[in-house]
Amino acid sequence: MNPNPSLYSRRGFLSTSLGTAGAGLVLAAPNILRAAETGGSDAIHVALVGFGKQGEVLFNCLKNIPGLRFQAVCDISKNSINKFRSQSRGMANAEGAKFYEDIDDMLSKEQGLDAAVIATPDFWHSPHTVRCLEAGLHVYCEKMMSNTIDGARAMVHAMEKTGKLCQIGHQRRSNPRYLFTYNRLINGEKICGQIVNVNGQWNRSLGASQDIGGAKLAKSIIVPDDVLKRYGFKDMHQYLNWRVYRDLSGGPISDLGAHQIDIFNWFLGTTPKRVYATGGNSYFKNREHFDNVMCLFDYDTPQGEVRAFYQVLTTTSYGLGFYESFMGTEASIRISEIASTSAIYRESGDHVPEWDSLVERGFLVKKPAPPKPESSEGAVAAYESAAPDVYELPGSFAKPAHQPHLENFFAAVRGEATLNCDARHAFESEAPIFWVNPSALSHQPIELTSEHLSV
Repeated sequence: MNPNPSLYSRRGFLSTSLGTAGAGLVLAAPNILRAAETGGSDAIHVALVGFGKQGEVLFNCLKNIPGLRFQAVCDISKNSINKFRSQSRGMANAEGAKFYEDIDDMLSKEQGLDAAVIATPDFWHSPHTVRCLEAGLHVYCEKMMSNTIDGARAMVHAMEKTGKLCQIGHQRRSNPRYLFTYNRLINGEKICGQIVNVNGQWNRSLGASQDIGGAKLAKSIIVPDDVLKRYGFKDMHQYLNWRVYRDLSGGPISDLGAHQIDIFNWFLGTTPKRVYATGGNSYFKNREHFDNVMCLFDYDTPQGEVRAFYQVLTTTSYGLGFYESFMGTEASIRISEIASTSAIYRESGDHVPEWDSLVERGFLVKKPAPPKPESSEGAVAAYESAAPDVYELPGSFAKPAHQPHLENFFAAVRGEATLNCDARHAFESEAPIFWVNPSALSHQPIELTSEHLSV
């Protein structure tokens, strides 16, 4: 079901709705505030589905958005329900919230719900999203869309069949720094020239990657065995560490890499034609998913060929955190949700336009030149590129990282914005990620055809 096929062309699918995303957010804000000023008479009634670690992260953002009423919370863990009770204590817009273990029970009993925010494990994303859409709710669902590509397809079909909104939690799509870089610098000013290479990483140290739980597991968070089995977990280890099991998640490449590979596809305006991956269990020998994955994507873009490299390591942080970089003939951009690790580097040479006007217009802020390295007697002569000028990327904001994306969703629910990452756009960007692990397992490149990428 595609009312406008040209909107979702392979090269244009990621650029069409994003070009005006910033304007949609600005237009929506006054109306959301009016809802709060009128005593919440037109409040959006929300169900929270899943209140684990990520559910808490989203709730801490939702608390800052006026005009919402938290009507129901659904989670199989009594500990999670109690955490919501504690964190919402004193909140007028959470008084009287009802609590459920089972989503079908919640949907059958709760009247007047407008939207659901879903933060359950990946293998539940598709069933929960589809049920909520079919019940007439708009849905904000965390990424990845699903642990399987067919599950992700089902979410797109349900969104388009019901006509309800479905935003996927690739929150960088609503981040002011990313929007400014994409809309103004890369597409508007063509500041990179021809992009020829992309790379990115998200590494986590061994200490941050250990299994949760163990012999000292607190009794307060234990879920009864019959409840675990009813919801797809064989034991508490699976419940607490579902990300390391192949039938419950896509592993590190989807848990971490999905955020950044989504940016590759968004900024390049297309999806790759080929993926070649390698991976292994360098430290966590008994885990089903690899703890180290590296992959190469080949793209055909209107400007020419682009190759992208991505790595995710869950054994060392490597000191560089997480970022994406876009390397062009005139400039290279390193971008992250963290402002201090974001910058743009101007290449030297007569072929590169001066950036003085961009600085004057506030598009860039020039940083001090780095110190020159000391010369070394007897060093081997080498051809070395001149050190590039370094500039700061604008677009800082004093909000939790997920909040602008949630604001965009609720502005769209009110009919005053376009979703920055609906289920179809998210699927077309996520689809290549589903083929990284199969390539690594087979030790073979995979040509990504329409059969691999289509809804």
